[in-house]
Amino acid sequence: MPSLSSFEYATIRIVPRVDREEFINAGIVLFCLEQHFLDAAVHLDEPRLLALSPLTSPSSVRCHLQSFVSISRGLQDGGPIARLSARERFRWLTAPRSTMLQTSPVHSGLCESPQATLEHLLQSLVISS
Repeated sequence: MPSLSSFEYATIRIVPRVDREEFINAGIVLFCLEQHFLDAAVHLDEPRLLALSPLTSPSSVRCHLQSFVSISRGLQDGGPIARLSARERFRWLTAPRSTMLQTSPVHSGLCESPQATLEHLLQSLVISS
């Protein structure tokens, strides 16, 4: 029987106009303490973004989405937050905020492979939604 590990994840959302509370899913951040895994995967659906907010710059949004990836991976271009522990980075990334980029509430589950689970969640909640 394969060994299962608990994980937590949140969906990264683009909320162009916070006052309207409309959003599109643009990524997933996933944390698995047992397997020392923290990563984010992003996908920007430009036509959907522009349909929701024609004046929003997709290149600017893409840059901000990339910061989720850099911080989750602890990369140097993620700034001082990227130097925190994986648990602290995950909590920082998923903290409630009222900006254009937000995250859903944190959800949990069990998985064998955090990387495969991240890819599955990205496909089912972001790309195929």
